[in-house]
Amino acid sequence: MKNNLRIAILFTLITTVLFGVIYPLTVNGLAQLLFPSKANGSLLVKDGHVIGSALLGQPFSSPGYFHSRPSYAGTGYDAAQSSGSNLGPTNHQLIERVKADVDRLHAENHGAPSPIDLVTASASGLDPEISLAAAEFQISRVARARGMSETDVRSLVSKHTLGRQLGFLGEPRVRVLELNLDLDAVHPAP
Repeated sequence: MKNNLRIAILFTLITTVLFGVIYPLTVNGLAQLLFPSKANGSLLVKDGHVIGSALLGQPFSSPGYFHSRPSYAGTGYDAAQSSGSNLGPTNHQLIERVKADVDRLHAENHGAPSPIDLVTASASGLDPEISLAAAEFQISRVARARGMSETDVRSLVSKHTLGRQLGFLGEPRVRVLELNLDLDAVHPAP
């Protein structure tokens, strides 16, 4: 009995040190060495200040910017409260919000169907990307607000379009924060 207790305590201490200290330090050290940007959250820096992460969505409401997907994370895009709304498809609150968003988008771009990802939130509420259709839908508004040609804006969208992962997984998508930063660099909003 005494011997079994000693072995159990020793095993607990060894595995705690091995898997609770050595393994995490090794993995973190390798990540810092091999992929420093990704290991530190893919942070985007402008003028020496962190302005966001390529992996987290941010709210944009000005007409001169591409808008992200709606977010239910806290008060919107709060990484500490990442979640969806948990509202079912028959929930009155969800239906009214989606209808209002569709009406707003229809007023912005008459006759064009509203891309689904501009009226529905992602499961995390922090999606940094929109579909290519959602970006195309917003080109005319952004071009008008910035006094740019639609061709120039479309060119920036193409520059920030990510293809399918591994060539066959998912759909093409656009990172909103990076696109908006590039818009500011090329043609600052008035």
